[in-house]
Amino acid sequence: MQAVVVGSSAGGPAALHDLLSRLSPDFPAPVVIVSHVGRGGGALLASGLALHSALPVRPAAERAPLQAGHVYVAPDDYHLLMESHGRLALSVDERVCFSRPCIDVLFASAARVYRHELVGIVLSGANGDGAEGLRQIRRNGGTALIQDPSEAVVGAMPRMAQDRAGSDLCAPVADLAAYLNGFVER
Repeated sequence: MQAVVVGSSAGGPAALHDLLSRLSPDFPAPVVIVSHVGRGGGALLASGLALHSALPVRPAAERAPLQAGHVYVAPDDYHLLMESHGRLALSVDERVCFSRPCIDVLFASAARVYRHELVGIVLSGANGDGAEGLRQIRRNGGTALIQDPSEAVVGAMPRMAQDRAGSDLCAPVADLAAYLNGFVER
């Protein structure tokens, strides 16, 4: 595993807090997050997540190099992409799935770069963003994790991702974190 990408929407901040609070301080990969949180919410989400994480959390910045064991949160009104030389890119291209940032945009770019060394995670949300991107992650040999829709505050996004992409693990957030922490021991 070289990178983890996470997408969430409605109900997502609580799931993100839960996930990050459970990750080992020795976590071996960068974690890149797109969450639909509205104007002003990206920086606020990053600062809130930092309170619950043993890993450093910061808003993603243009051309920022990815560092293992760091968490990057998409800023407001920019698509977030991963580039082949281990850097992040921001884009003001048109909205996708009515969203900017868009989970599918992040997931698709990460799938092209990291292929089988990528883990994609879809958490709580109210729309279908992330489902196509998760399908691309699996198609490129990556691993797909989905929050159990019955645990999610809003189960539509995990349910749609499961229907469209399938998963390697569909489980409560605690189990998703345990799966990820398994990479620390490898």
